[in-house]
Amino acid sequence: MTPTATVLLVFGRGVVAGDDGYRLTAESVARTEAAVAYVRAHAEEFRRAPGARVVFTGGWPHGPAGAPGPPPGFREGELMRALAREAGLDAYARSAAETRSRTTLQNLAHTVQDGLLGAAEFTARSPLGLVTHPWHLPRVRLLAARVLGLSGPALADVPVTAPDPVPVRRERAVRALSRLGYLGVRTPEASLRRERALTRAAGRIGRLTPGR
Repeated sequence: MTPTATVLLVFGRGVVAGDDGYRLTAESVARTEAAVAYVRAHAEEFRRAPGARVVFTGGWPHGPAGAPGPPPGFREGELMRALAREAGLDAYARSAAETRSRTTLQNLAHTVQDGLLGAAEFTARSPLGLVTHPWHLPRVRLLAARVLGLSGPALADVPVTAPDPVPVRRERAVRALSRLGYLGVRTPEASLRRERALTRAAGRIGRLTPGR
């Protein structure tokens, strides 16, 4: 029998800015709905577990570099959490929002730094649940091993069934970069430093490469 993950980490998929304010993308909505559906399906386990919680992650992932992000209350994690609470999540579990991140690695690192996972210890019997689309899960698992030191059955996949078209080649390239770029990283702080270094290196390469 597959153990129930009573701590869930939900990864956002974007916020859209429009004339009427900020709203979640359809993919972010689907991930939120998947988290709520999982909690409802395991309602008794969530009610019994003292540390049960759902953490929604994301700040302003797709905004242009240097552009101001959404104001407090309208960042990705906050919008997902509000949607989940409207759907009745509070009846089953506590929730929190991580709102500083712009990347998957930052989702994980800032969640730990902000203490949003509480004192939970994740094992094969009590795994950390990862809520996202199937194409994203392999990279999340890879980074969770680097940042959180968790792998294998200490992580539980909670895949989203709604479609989310993504360029396959691009995701494979990002995953390969993550595998190589974060070798030796063992803490959230080290992972963030490595990410900044990789970003600076990518920027230098971009400036040196002629446009097409």
